Amino acid sequence: MKRTKHTFNTSIFLGGLALVLSLFSCGSNDSNETITLDGNQNENIVVITNSQFEASAMEIGKMETFEFSDKVHTTGMFDVPPGHKASVSAYFGGYVKESELLPGQVATKGQTLLTLENPDYLQTQQDFLEVKNHLAFLKSDYERQRNLSEENISSQKKFLQAETEYNSALTQYEALKKKLALMNIDFNSLTAEKMTSIISVKSPISGFITSVQATKGMFLNPSDIAITITNTEHMHMELNVFEKDLHKIKMGQKVKFKRQNDPNKVFVATVGLINKAIDTESRSVLVHCHLDNEADELLFIPGMYVEAEIFTATQGQMALPETAVVEVENNYYVLVKTGTENGASVFEKRMVKVGATEGGYTSILNHEEFNENTEFLTNGAFNMIME
Repeated sequence: MKRTKHTFNTSIFLGGLALVLSLFSCGSNDSNETITLDGNQNENIVVITNSQFEASAMEIGKMETFEFSDKVHTTGMFDVPPGHKASVSAYFGGYVKESELLPGQVATKGQTLLTLENPDYLQTQQDFLEVKNHLAFLKSDYERQRNLSEENISSQKKFLQAETEYNSALTQYEALKKKLALMNIDFNSLTAEKMTSIISVKSPISGFITSVQATKGMFLNPSDIAITITNTEHMHMELNVFEKDLHKIKMGQKVKFKRQNDPNKVFVATVGLINKAIDTESRSVLVHCHLDNEADELLFIPGMYVEAEIFTATQGQMALPETAVVEVENNYYVLVKTGTENGASVFEKRMVKVGATEGGYTSILNHEEFNENTEFLTNGAFNMIME
């Protein structure tokens, strides 16, 4: 369906005689409408017939007050709390015997991530069993010497010696027991027959494997990071707000952002924490934000870049629907209704100065050039101006 726009130049045709223009509308019966406009017209005049108006679902409206938000534009990334990330290493060096995990796989807390082999592990188990067996004798001797000392049958010196030896062995026993626990060896069931040169390294948290540095056969030192794990629950945004904008940021303010691969979907978050330390290099502060819809957290991963707007305040401004304003070569125009002639609506193309656009409305900075009763073509202006 074609909309017809008519423009008129300022020359006088036939000494001021009536100018007759035939306007063809897109009505269902394809009938022609003849409109007679008196006087001289210029190229900024647009005439729209009733049939054009109805067929194109055009609308007329007035300028109104709209609450525009003052926004701070910022960037940042998604992250998880420190307690939801783990760098896994071995407490005791050894050769990697088994490691089949890949980045992206899910690990559960307590799951074996890899196994290490080292003959030095046997020495720790041997020391534990020897101390454990000797401890029973030392305990018996300590209790016997205590009883003899209380009855003045044995000297205090023998009692103190027995006590010292027993406590020393007990300390060594407890230390070795904790060392075996770090090796993930069950000291309660450990016997000489069950000693092993292989230990397992278990996952301290549940989450996704994000990197694997350990390979089969390599020697893993206690300081080496073998695997990193990230729990993506409680995903949040860390936004960088420059020092000059920091005074505008407050707890509870709303944040809107989009994914780079889905610009039509708007996500909403809320400012939860504001760091009190300024990065001296970037002169910015980290602002911690939580997504309003927790289900949206599954759509993001730690480290994902984000551009966001923090809504800090609102201000009422005179505005028109976004569809009423048309940009032509970096200038902005609207169609102002000036009246009706011969059954058609007459509009004048006027230039405007625009400000922010939000929620389908565009602020008009030179609104004082129009009165409160001025009517604008709020729907359909683009086709009429660009034809």
